[in-house]
Amino acid sequence: MDHRLHVEQSGEFDAATSCRPLHISATSTEPIPEAFIMRMSVIISALVAVLVGFGGSVAIILSAADALGATEGQKATWITVLCLSMLATTAILSIRHRLPIVTAWSTPGAAVLAGVSATSMEVATGAFILAALMLIATGLIPALERAVARIPGEVASAMLAGVLFAFVAQAALVIPGAEALVLPLLALFFVVRAFSPIWAVLAVLALGVLLAIILGMADPVWQGGLPPMQPIVPEFSAGAALGIALPLYLVTMASQNLPGFAVLRASGYPVPGRSILTVTGIASLISAPWGAHSTNLAAITASICTGPDAHPDPAKRWLCGPVYALGYGAIALVAMPLVLLFASFPPALIAVVAGVALLGPFIGSLSGALSSGAHGAPAAVTFVVTASGLSLMGIGAAFWGLVAGLALVGVEAARARLRRA
Repeated sequence: MDHRLHVEQSGEFDAATSCRPLHISATSTEPIPEAFIMRMSVIISALVAVLVGFGGSVAIILSAADALGATEGQKATWITVLCLSMLATTAILSIRHRLPIVTAWSTPGAAVLAGVSATSMEVATGAFILAALMLIATGLIPALERAVARIPGEVASAMLAGVLFAFVAQAALVIPGAEALVLPLLALFFVVRAFSPIWAVLAVLALGVLLAIILGMADPVWQGGLPPMQPIVPEFSAGAALGIALPLYLVTMASQNLPGFAVLRASGYPVPGRSILTVTGIASLISAPWGAHSTNLAAITASICTGPDAHPDPAKRWLCGPVYALGYGAIALVAMPLVLLFASFPPALIAVVAGVALLGPFIGSLSGALSSGAHGAPAAVTFVVTASGLSLMGIGAAFWGLVAGLALVGVEAARARLRRA
């Protein structure tokens, strides 16, 4: 008889990972039609994650490239190398650890770069190398992984919910001025979701592209050929180290890697933090001379690959990783034509696709943050600060939300000690 791996959660709680441990046992296979559906759900989830990750933030990369004075060839190289880095790092980490680990470029880091002025691509490339070395050093320090493991699960889930909130809310905020496009998509999503969450997102994407063309809101243009690859000779300066490298490193850690750890933990998976940081740091170091700013753990798009919508069996969700990697490999082959294609779609369409795809993960993380009541106030404060979009000293709201939540946890612990004394 054929067998498959089946994962069940035990009733015991693992304080080290802030989740219930996964126990694997062998059970008989499902019928063939159901098994086919399972495989399709993995493929669809991974490709939706690629679409949301690429289409939702590629415009920020292009803005950063423009701010740094990049040529068209350098822009094409930047995006192509980032996609190749996603392919390599996701494949390595997901296959090695058998976990649904997917990587992404640092969107907050690109936003930081978009605000930089009077800096050349050569100087910025030197800063990218320094930021990559910082990520590698962080991966080699065991204290970071231990510190992440000690973060209360409620606070980590609240930070994730706060990060997801902006994307979910944006699906409603784009309605004014785009009612003919957005309202039918939202109606379709909730109707189809009642039967299949995965197909609901795909249906929204298909209808959205069609409506955008019919309404005259998009004019897709395909340009053949591979983008030229142009390496950059880096230049190092103290000003770029403090003004670009350090902020890039901080926002990547605070707004990408820590929320990405929270995604895995919230879904009941262990977090190989040192391995993730080392692999993505090395990839960032290799890709930096080609103008690519940073590779890191995915946060937002990772939620699409770690939940039951991807596969009901947690032990098989890691298969999203190889599919996700191949998706970015395909994009790398036609990077510039796809950039032009996604740039032709209205922002409202990308916002709706991202919002509906992340509704389920948002509900799950918010429930995890507030359901136990053990750290209700710190979790609520973490969510509010993270969702506010607060940015101080070039560091994103996810970091400050985590700081606020942990500070309140510390106050509560001190109060408890005083009462015992």
